[in-house]
Amino acid sequence: MTTDELTRALHACAAGLYSLEAGVALLTAEGTLLRRDDFTSRFITTGTSISDGTTLMAAIDWDAVITALQAGEIPCSGGERRVLMLSASLAGGIPVDLRDAATGLDDRNIQRLVTAILHASGKRPEPGLYR
Repeated sequence: MTTDELTRALHACAAGLYSLEAGVALLTAEGTLLRRDDFTSRFITTGTSISDGTTLMAAIDWDAVITALQAGEIPCSGGERRVLMLSASLAGGIPVDLRDAATGLDDRNIQRLVTAILHASGKRPEPGLYR
């Protein structure tokens, strides 16, 4: 599955659940981890929709991701780690220290985070705001 297909499948699976949509959108906008086979093969499950049998779907095991991240099993930069923690918090209800996670983000990821928080509260962004 290509990164674009995986992104669409993750969004398809999250559709309708604002917090999950927001967490997935934040992670997919950052994009780095979705291009890594060691991440996608370990933490993402794929399949097809039960409603039509053809729509690709994908889900992230947020608890497993954070457990592995805290155990040092996911090599990543500080920014990638922060985005992953914030995404898991929004999508999976994983507690995160905002002082640690938000203060180390660059301007682009801060804007993505603000968009994601608004999205989680029910204010869906216009297309392209996560870029």
